[in-house]
Amino acid sequence: MWHWITLTVFSLTLLPAGLALLTGHLPHRLRARLAPARPRGWALLLLWAAAPLNTIPRLADAPYAITLAATATAGALAIGGCTLAAAAALRTPKATP
Repeated sequence: MWHWITLTVFSLTLLPAGLALLTGHLPHRLRARLAPARPRGWALLLLWAAAPLNTIPRLADAPYAITLAATATAGALAIGGCTLAAAAALRTPKATP
């Protein structure tokens, strides 16, 4: 039950936000705050991809080896998404007071 809830929440939040950032469909007031939008979009999509990789093998009652490999891949994608989000945050121009 919790796997379905997590997959639904991640799909309803991270997937549309990631696609919007990746394609550049941002409100004008947020364009300055989310300056490198494409890397942030890729970061959100990598974080979203970790959710299905972690839940679908468990929901399908896949063998242990497949579940372990999918979970390890999901962890690698999550680390990549966090790294990309941190790199995008470092590339953001700093506001001067």
